[in-house]
Amino acid sequence: MEGPARSRAFGAVFHLVLIVYSAVFFLPLIWMAMSAFKDNGSILRSPFSLPTEWDFSVFVTAWVDGGLGRYAVNSAIVTAVTTGAVLLLGSMAAYAFSRFRFGADKLLLGLFTLGLILPVQSYFIAQNTLFEWLSLKDSRWALILPYTAFGLPLAIWLLTASLASVPRELFEAARVDGAGDWTIYRAIVLPLLRPGLATVAVFTVLAAWNEFLLALLYIQDDSLKTIPVGLLAFSTRYVTDYRLLFAALTMVTVPMVAVYTLFHRQVVAGLTEGSMK
Repeated sequence: MEGPARSRAFGAVFHLVLIVYSAVFFLPLIWMAMSAFKDNGSILRSPFSLPTEWDFSVFVTAWVDGGLGRYAVNSAIVTAVTTGAVLLLGSMAAYAFSRFRFGADKLLLGLFTLGLILPVQSYFIAQNTLFEWLSLKDSRWALILPYTAFGLPLAIWLLTASLASVPRELFEAARVDGAGDWTIYRAIVLPLLRPGLATVAVFTVLAAWNEFLLALLYIQDDSLKTIPVGLLAFSTRYVTDYRLLFAALTMVTVPMVAVYTLFHRQVVAGLTEGSMK
């Protein structure tokens, strides 16, 4: 087989593998959404059959009667504040680490990088004691603060790498023109970091929206619970009503799939930013 023909054959096989791999993850989402339109008996008897009727009122019931709307609002507030804090603090720290040299810069950057590999279980006891002392438990801050801390290591590492590929002469020219640090950060750094900021935002939103362990341990007030913990209570409340449970899961999952689908190009661009100078 000649070179061009071999390349086409390899490309066809590669794309076929990708299609099969994607179907493994995508088909369960379709099955979950379809099950929301079927009664419990149909789900158990013929789980892979198509629904016989399309009654969208089940989503209204799950949203209102199941309290999913309240959980969604709480998750949206926590996720939005966390994402904003990670983007602001991460971009500022990246600017400092990439353009300034001070005594402990490498040590601090190493500590932030260490945060990428440390599991939450390794410091949960100390964190829990601190939150008890500060009376932060059963408040949104008990989630926003650790979620922000979880997101900062990746943000700082990724954004610092992006800025490291920018010629230093660009910043020196701005200094010569009389620009201060705040002006450089606002007018030069932020526009340059757009792909990286989009990547960080997507990862932060997905992590904060889906986090379960801390939300379960720190929030006992039902009016402050986020979606992952709310779904746990929802499934207990409707333990035999799989139709409502699948409707709730569909409403929770679809927005996150849509976020990644809409911004996947920015995610790829942000991850490759700075890989080549």
